Amino acid sequence: MIKITEKPIDVQKVIDTASSLGAGAVNVFIGTVRNNANGKNVVWLEYEAYETMAVNEIRKIIDDASHRWPLLGWAVSHRIGTLKPGEVSVVVAVASPHRRESFEACQYIIDTLKANAPIWKKEVFEDGEEWVSARPAMAVN
Repeated sequence: MIKITEKPIDVQKVIDTASSLGAGAVNVFIGTVRNNANGKNVVWLEYEAYETMAVNEIRKIIDDASHRWPLLGWAVSHRIGTLKPGEVSVVVAVASPHRRESFEACQYIIDTLKANAPIWKKEVFEDGEEWVSARPAMAVN
């Protein structure tokens, strides 16, 4: 499952979709909106996405992860629109036979998604707003 949505993410559904009876580990990353950034109070975030391209890019990331680690299941959901502090912005879940692969694959997927998927974030503060670039590109083995 790859889902870009304006509605709140059903975290349990993401976990259930990724889960497998053959898995010894299910790893879940839940990204939430924090109430501060760079010493300023965050009032809300606005996420925008080029949805078709984002889904295609996430699919490529999952395909790559599936070749690197023995994934038995996976699911990704990302919110767009206006989100307030405390709300869930992204959930990545992966299932694998062992915990090490599960941790590594989950981290790879979220880090690569943040670096490559066309999903943009604007932080709105009490005294202004700022578009935030995705996490800087990183070397991934």
